[in-house]
Amino acid sequence: MLPDAPALVAPAPGRAALLTPDGELFTPRPAELPGLLREFGPPILVHAPAVAKRLNLPGLPGAWDLLELFAFCLPAQPAPPTPRGLALALDMTPPEDAESAAALLPEIATELLRRLARARSAPLNKDAGALAARMAQAADWAWTPSVLAALGLPSARPSQDALKVWRALPEWEEEAPPPPPASHAVTPTEARSRLAEILGDGAEQRPSQADFASAASLAFTPRETPGEPRLVLAEAGTGTGKTLGYVAPASLWAERNGAPVWIATYTRNLQRQLDQELARLYPDPEDRRKRVVIRKGRENYLCLLNYDEAVTGAMPARLVALGLVARWALATRDGDLLGGDFPGWLAELFPAGAISLLADRRGECIHSACPHWKRCYVEHSIRRAAGAHLVVANHALVMVQAALGGGEDGPALRYVFDEGHHLFDAADGAFSAELSGAEMAELRRWLLGNEGGRGRARGLRRRLEDMLAEHPALVPPLELIEHAARALPSPGWWDRWAALPEEDAERAEDREELPEDPRGPALPAAPGIPRPRPFRDSVPAEDFLRAVRAQVLARTAEGDPLYDAECDLHPLLEDMTPAAVALEVALERLRDPLKHLASLLTTLLEDPDQELETGTRIRLETASRSIERRALMPLAAWLSMLRRLHEEPAEPGQRPTYVDWLALTRREGRDIDAGLHRHWLDPTMPFATQVAAPAHGVLIASATLRDAARKDPESAWREAEARTGVQHLPAPAVRAALPSPFDYAANTRAFIVDDMNRDSPGQVAAAMQQLFLAAGGGGLGLFTAIRRLRDVHARIAPALAEAGLPLYAQHVDAMDSATLVDIFRAEEDSCLLGTDALRDGVDVPGRALRLLVFDRVPWPRPSILHRERRIHLSGGRPGLYDDAIARHRLRQAFGRLIRRADDRGVFVLLDPRTPSRLLAGLPEGVAPQRLGLADAVRETTAFLAGR
Repeated sequence: MLPDAPALVAPAPGRAALLTPDGELFTPRPAELPGLLREFGPPILVHAPAVAKRLNLPGLPGAWDLLELFAFCLPAQPAPPTPRGLALALDMTPPEDAESAAALLPEIATELLRRLARARSAPLNKDAGALAARMAQAADWAWTPSVLAALGLPSARPSQDALKVWRALPEWEEEAPPPPPASHAVTPTEARSRLAEILGDGAEQRPSQADFASAASLAFTPRETPGEPRLVLAEAGTGTGKTLGYVAPASLWAERNGAPVWIATYTRNLQRQLDQELARLYPDPEDRRKRVVIRKGRENYLCLLNYDEAVTGAMPARLVALGLVARWALATRDGDLLGGDFPGWLAELFPAGAISLLADRRGECIHSACPHWKRCYVEHSIRRAAGAHLVVANHALVMVQAALGGGEDGPALRYVFDEGHHLFDAADGAFSAELSGAEMAELRRWLLGNEGGRGRARGLRRRLEDMLAEHPALVPPLELIEHAARALPSPGWWDRWAALPEEDAERAEDREELPEDPRGPALPAAPGIPRPRPFRDSVPAEDFLRAVRAQVLARTAEGDPLYDAECDLHPLLEDMTPAAVALEVALERLRDPLKHLASLLTTLLEDPDQELETGTRIRLETASRSIERRALMPLAAWLSMLRRLHEEPAEPGQRPTYVDWLALTRREGRDIDAGLHRHWLDPTMPFATQVAAPAHGVLIASATLRDAARKDPESAWREAEARTGVQHLPAPAVRAALPSPFDYAANTRAFIVDDMNRDSPGQVAAAMQQLFLAAGGGGLGLFTAIRRLRDVHARIAPALAEAGLPLYAQHVDAMDSATLVDIFRAEEDSCLLGTDALRDGVDVPGRALRLLVFDRVPWPRPSILHRERRIHLSGGRPGLYDDAIARHRLRQAFGRLIRRADDRGVFVLLDPRTPSRLLAGLPEGVAPQRLGLADAVRETTAFLAGR
């Protein structure tokens, strides 16, 4: 069943091991490898794009990628995408070096095919042979002969129907509305008892975990006054076991009262970890699927309509990707493409968009008008969530749904916010607004559709087309909307938006044509404001973008063109005012017919003389709700922001409600967008009023709620309440603090290297290389800038490879951060370089993470928004505001080192300028030492060796 092919591994950039079918082993230089591949043929390997990038090859056409075979044979099952990772996933002995890894690849292929053969009669494999044959017919999929042999099929007829997996998916059915929840409390004693049940007999006794469960239960008592939820603010040190600590009272409350508890985390990766932890509570997978539901935004799930259309019109080269998605779609638990049981590395094997565009990334869902609506993964999850005990969401979804008035799932009565120290940042993103080229162009695309381009962008007319003939009153406002929407950036705006108006006029004259004015009739002049200068192909939104760009360039220093730029609103450049007025008028012209159309749709729904079919009624309601959320809500925010430009600027020192500024977005030295941005000065205010206040109980938990450097406990708690929005609620919170059970003084060391220049890339790279080698791998390097990360990677990768230590890096390897973390966890002696995304929420217990190195102090990025917050939210001591942020980041990173009682780890800062006051935030008992690099290397080696 195996191909007669060589096996290829690339343990590091420029290094390879090639094992021929005859057992001959080569360790060729990159220049020699193409010749060997021509001689022996396409190789068996793991993750072809990553291997090609590491060996600086243009590609590896025809390669036998074991990840593709794994995804076909064992769909919806996790595995780190390396030879060692696959071996661990298959319960095989992992390889010790590149040569043994190359020898193992054929054995991995054999084991996968054996497992497929054993399951050939399973329902999942009913059409597997026809699907594999179709993948070979369309795209010459290399593994088809092996797959057919494993299935016991000498041949199979290719079938396009094998790709139509929606036919095999279950349909959901409407159920009666659930009864109102009861109001039974959960006492501290009952929470402790439930925790003991979850842990089982013989579990490690952690008194602090039981104390945490007892404190958390207070959030599950009946509230006494509307708008005053039962609040608990709990800090549980790493190792307390806070997850099961709050799951105990939450699950008990849900069972007793007949309503779900929503548990929110900060990232999708943490959602996955929490779901895995809940196996302790619900060991049976089917029971867990019923009781626990993962909820994310629609953009995370496989859209069956997108998939259907992709299958129907797919180019042959995409059929392999679609075939592997088909296998997963039949086996997945909930259809989650991002962070669920879909292998993150699968999308990396194919061209950009081949898989990601199968999700509803642009809000094109047509709900009940979709032929797959009754089988839709999202609709299934929404309905399952209503009857679940625990709904695991993320902060962003909870807050966005609150901002939209409750969202698809409706309001929740009880919330648990894990990783509560991130509430400020999550609310900052959820309750902000952005008037940019990308946002306006997206609204135009949603209203007008694709405008001649490729893709499935239906536009408002196509969403309503089934109703227009029966209800002609909808047509006039729709036509006005389509006309007014042409004032938004048109397709291709990013290629011309930076041009000056005069240049556009000259180009129009050169073409000797007079394009239609997309703004409609001439704009009236506002009192005291000059009329905008008209020119032939002027688009108000694009004029505004040009004016924003001009002001940002005028008001900022000649900085690095690779980085974004920003400036204050006031004083406005001369061209900003007329451009803003023109855009404001244009947006009002768009808003008014949209309001009228939404009103007509509502009238139809409420008209007793209209005999509407159920499907028509649902489509009308969906269209009305979509217009409100996708168009009217952003338009209201944009108009409010534009009117702010006409107001007098605030006096220096005056506390604003919002912070507005202009920004220019750059990528690789090119200006790609500009816009007007608005954030709440304190985003926990809308969080408190729109999310927390309507609930009956809220638990906010984290390992790092308070600033450990605060000597006064009361001031530390007040700061935690300010960062979580508790201070904006009328009732006080119950405070609880449980220390970590870990012995940080014995199990960790913290060093600040004080004899190097942190601004020298060569010195930073040399230091990181020596420390990684001293630890023997297991090192995580954290950077505050992507450019420095890439530079250090290029400098140290060869030396680490020579020592047998694989080095992976964000923004370098052809993998996303979740895939890299999975590899880092599996490859105990590998090293990983990353940025902020790897600082929080990465759970890598054991030896795989034993050294953490920061390239410099992670100060907050200087920006206009940060400037205003440090002025107005610091209590008059802006320096302390910056210190607190940096301390929290260092403390969170330090928490990655010790995840179990027997873990040992070293924390190193390569920044001699590190103020000692920042180190007060490290766990109690940790005494940072300032050392030269040579001493830090020796100490690291000795400590990790147990000496």
